[in-house]
Formats: sequence, structure tokens, C-alpha cells
Amino acid sequence: MSQYLLGIDNGSTVVKAALFTTDGTDVAVAAKKIPLSSPQPGYSEVDMEVLWGLTVEAICEAMQQAGVTGKDILGAACTGHGNGLYLVDKDLRPVRPAIRGADTRAREYIDRWLADGVDVAVRPKTMQAIWPAQPNALMAWMRDHEPDSLRKAVANLTVTDYVRLRLTGQLAAELTNQSGTSLMNVGTGQYDPEVLQAFGIAELQRLLPPLCRSAEIGGTVTKGAAEATGLAVGTPVAGGLFDIDACGLASGLVDESQLCMIAGTWGNNQYIAQRPVVHQDVFMTTRYAIDGYFLMLEGSATSASNLEWFVTEFFQAERKQAEAEGDSIYQWCDRLVASTDPGESGTVFLPFLHGSNVSLDGKGAFFGLDAWQSRGHVLRAIYEGIVFSHHWHLDRLLQFRSLPSQIRLSGGAARSDVWLQMFADILQVPVEVPAGNELGALGAAIAAAVAAGCYDDLNAACQSMVRIERACQPNPKLADLYREKYDRYLRLLQIMAPAWSELAWKNR
Repeated sequence: MSQYLLGIDNGSTVVKAALFTTDGTDVAVAAKKIPLSSPQPGYSEVDMEVLWGLTVEAICEAMQQAGVTGKDILGAACTGHGNGLYLVDKDLRPVRPAIRGADTRAREYIDRWLADGVDVAVRPKTMQAIWPAQPNALMAWMRDHEPDSLRKAVANLTVTDYVRLRLTGQLAAELTNQSGTSLMNVGTGQYDPEVLQAFGIAELQRLLPPLCRSAEIGGTVTKGAAEATGLAVGTPVAGGLFDIDACGLASGLVDESQLCMIAGTWGNNQYIAQRPVVHQDVFMTTRYAIDGYFLMLEGSATSASNLEWFVTEFFQAERKQAEAEGDSIYQWCDRLVASTDPGESGTVFLPFLHGSNVSLDGKGAFFGLDAWQSRGHVLRAIYEGIVFSHHWHLDRLLQFRSLPSQIRLSGGAARSDVWLQMFADILQVPVEVPAGNELGALGAAIAAAVAAGCYDDLNAACQSMVRIERACQPNPKLADLYREKYDRYLRLLQIMAPAWSELAWKNR
């Protein structure tokens, strides 16, 4: 009888549960769309009980697909989006709806801290930029706008911690997640009262639970969770991990030689090293899941979700037709892009529909459209603009390390051979794609494998559970063309920088 590992991935819009064999082969996956609420502009919330219910449904469905019972599952682990605010009370139940990672209600606190130089003062310890959806800003906002919620709360969690809590009944905060919240000293791996004092939230340290590690046993499945999910009582649940760490592990990121990119809702570009980088040109340095390593991340919400928005808004009829013909709308987009020549059009797309990596006020835009251009040219500009944003982040990382011999790509863009070739051609680096469609869940399953005793450590688990599925070599004949197009993209960023604040003011 085969035995399995369960990986649970609570992303920005979807919760997924996936089952893997102990060698990393995916067996079944179930996904449930998360109903988000936006009670006011800039707000992004979800009912925590609904979220748990969807997680239960996904677990049950994945087990049913695989034809397994809880006794067949050796261990489980959770991963998910970072930051946000998941408050629980003394009974370990939700205080209010969770605030998600795309929320911007606390922007005024970020603006104030930037103006006062607080970010510069704490950066030697926090090692990262600050933004509105981090819990430091959200807790400050709650103190001033919803003090009753904070009075009821005994802990603030990430989504990873919350799902583990519902499975095990054990309250803890996992280190890789917490190291991305600007609430701790990343160098020591501990909460830091001086950091909290700098943000004016020292009194809220009581909301920070004790820390646990990614591959440690963070508890076992309770009777109540077993009855809900079908898992066996006593099944070990690992501490879990930040989704950037999960994708890192699933990409085989186990030493300093590798660099990986995740082209999904966010465009994440990351590598690990034993010495942390503390610099304003690195968006975030966090503790990595593997002991002794730090993860250096350059990322922003400027990746494949831009294409998802465009398709949803403008290609609904084509989506229905593609589905009726057993096709995918994204394969249809690939064919349109492939039908155009990269040298035909100089149109540039700035992929800032959901956020910008160069300005808080930056907005998405097309530049250089002509009437002769087709939908394929517009789609090509979207594909290229997203890769250019990854390139921008990569350039910042390359200040602190050399270009790797290859880059490992995951996320929605990695499913497209057309986009994969574009990454290789624009970056002029071979690009590899790890096997599997659910790398976040696989990364969680890797942590579960160690907690369950299948492997001695995360390095050994990755060696056995990670495989490369495809590889793509760059076309050197396109190097000069794409360098010129990327330079045009960079010049547009410079030109638009002084205009964005004025445009944002007019839109308010």
C-alpha cells in the first residue's frame, strides 16, 4: 500500500490541497476559489471560517480523487501567502475577517514611516521594505480604527499558521513566514522589541505567538479536524512555510548556486545564501526553510496576474469557445503571441495593474500602440512586459551575486512554452521548469516528509522529491533586439516616475 504526503496551499485567490507520494509524484489535487470581500476601496478580506471550510473541502476532494484514507497519509503541512492579519481570540477562533496580502488600508502608516525614516532605522534588523499589508502597519491601523478587535485578540497569525491551528489546535508562528513581516530581527530569528517600538506598536507584542520551524512537527491532527477532513487523528503536521520558501524547495533551491523565479500573482525572484543581504535594493531578506540560509527576494505584484486580468476582461467569448473545443484560453493566447515576430512591434506594456515595483502610485499602461497591430501584438507586449519586470528585479539581485548557469521558473507562465522561450531569450540564460503543477503544495509536502520522518532533512527531501521537467535554451540572435526593447521599458519607467503621483492625485 502506497503512502502519501499532503500539501495545503492557501494562495491569494485559491486554496489547494494536493497529495504526493514520498518521491514527490503528484497524485491528486483539488482547488477551491476563495471568495474575497472588499467592503471599501483598498480593502481585501476573507471570512476565516469560510476559508477553513474551503480548505476542508479541498482536502476531502483530493483524498477522494486519490482513493485514499487518512491512514494512508504520513504527514501534512501548510503554505500560503505571506503577511496580512489573521486575529484569533482566547478560544482560538476568528476575531474578525482576515485581512489579505493585497490590502492597502494602512497606506498612511507606510507613508508616515517612510517620511520619518523609520524604514531606514529598522532595516538593519528587519532586512526588508515595508508595505501596507504587513502586520506592523495593519496592527497600527487596527489600534486606531478597531481597538475592540485588538482587545479580543490573543494572537495574530499568517494564513499558514491559521490552517495549522485548525488542524492541530496548537498556537504557533512559523519562522519563515514571520521573518517576512517586519516584526522581528531576521539576523537573530527572534522578535525584537526595538523594532516594534520603532513602529509604535510595542504594546502589541502580546499578539506574537511562539515560533516554530518549517519541518518541525507543529502539532498533530485533532479529533475534530479528523472528523472534518478525513485525516487520521494524530497525523503529524509540520510547521509549514512561506509560499516563497515552498516554491524554492520545490524548485530545488538548496544552495547558493541556484536562482528561481515564480511568475504567478506576484513575480518573485529569489536565491539563498548563508550571509544575508541588507540593502535598499533588495525588497526582502528572510530566514529560509533550510537552517543556516537566508532568502533574498526581489518581487512585486507585476507578473502573470496581469494576463489573467486582461483575458478575463476582454476575452470571455474566446474563453468560452476554447473551452467548448477542449482547448485553453491561455494556449489560444500562446498561439496569437507565437504568430507575431518580436521585432515587428515596439509596443511596451507596464504590468502594474495590481501594484508596481517602482512607485506606490504606478499604474499599468500600453505605450506605442498603432492601429495596424493585432491582438497578438498586444498580447506579446503583455508577455514581454511581465518578463521585463522580472528582469528589473533580477538586475537588482545581480548586484550581490553572479548570474547563475540556469534559472528555474515556476508559476503560471512556466506552463507556456512560448513564455518559457521568451524568458530564456530576454534574460539570455537557460531556463528550467521543475516537474509538477502545484509547486507550492509540493514544497509543503517536502516539509511534511521531513516532519513525518521520511527524510532526515529538507536537503535530502529535495534531492528525492524534485525533478526538472523541461529546459529551454536562449536564442542568441534575439539578444540585441530584446536588450533594445528592455532599455525602452526602463526609459519609460524613468519618464513616468514624476507623473504617477500627479495622476494618482487626479484619480482620487
